[in-house]
Amino acid sequence: MAYSHKQIKYVLNWLIAGTRGGYMRAQIIMALKDSPMNANQLANLLGVDYRTVRHHLEILEKNKIITSAGE
Repeated sequence: MAYSHKQIKYVLNWLIAGTRGGYMRAQIIMALKDSPMNANQLANLLGVDYRTVRHHLEILEKNKIITSAGE
């Protein structure tokens, strides 16, 4: 099921502005905008723990904001 433009705007607003982890998720989205990266690469780039990045990636994937290219 594809999101409409209005639904995407709502979900992004909630994920970034409406939650405590929004700033980190925004940083992840901005980092992935230019090139694909795995969780380790993102953790090193952002200076945070791998598990923190995995947590936020799972939330972004669950809400169809990002997709995984494989394991």
